[in-house]
Amino acid sequence: MAEAKQTIDFEEVKSKDIIADRQTGWAQFTRAASWAVVIIVLLLVALKFLFG
Repeated sequence: MAEAKQTIDFEEVKSKDIIADRQTGWAQFTRAASWAVVIIVLLLVALKFLFG
């Protein structure tokens, strides 16, 4: 049976790339969390007016 040979090419990772990626991810997370809170509050207010 032939053995599989694997090669892995490593690239240099720059801290600027990591920071930019983390900042983008954090911005998307906070935007999604903010919208989720607003939607939940609106839903609760609507339920209060309809059934409260």
